[in-house]
Amino acid sequence: MKKYLFLAAFSLTAAALHAQQDLNTPEDAVRYATGNLTGTARFRALSGAFGALGGDLSAINVNPAGSAVFNYNAGTVSLTSFNITNESNYFGTNTKKNDNSIELNQLGAVFVFNNSNENATLKKFAIAFNYENTDNFDNSIFSAGYNPNNSIDRYFLRYANGIGNEGGIPLSALNNAYYEDLNFIDQQAYLGYNGYMFNPDVNTPDNTTYSSNVPAGPYYNENSVSTRGYNGKVAINFAGQFSNWLYLGANLNAHFTDYIKTYSVYEDYQDPTTGLEAVRFNNERYTYGGGFSFNLGAIAKVTEAFRLGLAYESPTWYRLQDEITQNIIVQNNGSRVVTDPGMTFIMDDYGLKTPGKYTGSLAYIFGQSGLISIDYSLKDYSNTKFTSRGYDMINDQLGSTLDLASEFRAGIEYRIKSVSIRGGYRFEQSPYKNGYTMGDLTGYSGGLGFNFRGSRLDLTYSYFNRKSDAPLLTAALTDSARINSCNNNVTVSYSMDL
Repeated sequence: MKKYLFLAAFSLTAAALHAQQDLNTPEDAVRYATGNLTGTARFRALSGAFGALGGDLSAINVNPAGSAVFNYNAGTVSLTSFNITNESNYFGTNTKKNDNSIELNQLGAVFVFNNSNENATLKKFAIAFNYENTDNFDNSIFSAGYNPNNSIDRYFLRYANGIGNEGGIPLSALNNAYYEDLNFIDQQAYLGYNGYMFNPDVNTPDNTTYSSNVPAGPYYNENSVSTRGYNGKVAINFAGQFSNWLYLGANLNAHFTDYIKTYSVYEDYQDPTTGLEAVRFNNERYTYGGGFSFNLGAIAKVTEAFRLGLAYESPTWYRLQDEITQNIIVQNNGSRVVTDPGMTFIMDDYGLKTPGKYTGSLAYIFGQSGLISIDYSLKDYSNTKFTSRGYDMINDQLGSTLDLASEFRAGIEYRIKSVSIRGGYRFEQSPYKNGYTMGDLTGYSGGLGFNFRGSRLDLTYSYFNRKSDAPLLTAALTDSARINSCNNNVTVSYSMDL
């Protein structure tokens, strides 16, 4: 049975603060700040360009005024097949990995209350709820190649020799302490020492400096990363139509996340002159928690055909917690040595605030024949912050490396009797100033809709591509593989008048 260790006893120590900063990186914060385009099939077919349209349950996540565009009660459920192909380049060696999953990614309903008084200012009022899997974390990456200079030993030596102003861990602790009695930083040194990654400079109990036991390079590396989970949101929506031209709305959103990252770094030594032949470092990180946000929005019907939309999405205030499981396996002098504490280390919970978002929209509706819609959004990713104590260094990195980014979405729909033909395009700027750590995103979509008098069936194919860096380890051994991610998704939605 797995044992669980809590960090609470160390929560006021500098070592614990360093551990949290090493565990949570700027990339972790960006994962929750970026999200993805999900929702109903119709919403995805138009690449999410619904800010001035409304009339779709996923549209209320862009502009909450959109629920008041509905003329009658309705409900929608959506199922998506996610496929992602990751092509990795690590020091010139190319590898590929695919991942597939099927998720119930959307479920919602809207209830419309019409005012029978034709002279009233408030023409109708709508209440809606909508669940969406705002980001599907199911993904797999495999990278392999020869690193000419750097070894995994850098990771363990960083902790053994001390971080910042803190000194290294005493040799007596590495020899005599139990894993469960150490904080996260010293646990990393413990695993490295028992994995023959380094040796003490002086073989005395009070020694606190260490040198590598790894032979000279190059080093053959493999990095297998598997992530599972989701980022979900439940929106409670209120909206109204005022006079014949103005729609106003608001959302209260509850967020919840469940993220499991399992990664294994393998290193093989071509010339094991020290007796060390190979090492495998296994990690599993489980992140879970929830948060809160709100939306405000307006849609103006300038003419019967032309509409304008303006919406604001607040920051999301998260409260998260991490659980860590680790072990190390080495081949040393022909023997296999396993150091597996068999324990899960539970870190202190912490706060994270993602940036807000502004969206301006316009749409032109050609009667019953079709429509064209455009959305433009701005989000300042440099406002992403960890809100707990001890994250000043990471927050400085977030402020200096992230930037204001725009997103452009456009969609078109053409109707032929009971059949709708749809297409969309979107472009999302990189959240990073260098435009390289995570590159720009480009996406396309197309779909069909069938109206059956009181119910509708929609089918959409969507594609997007983005390049990014994937370091082998987030601390010390930060040499990265370049990942080219291609996402192919198919969504089917069924909508029914209620």
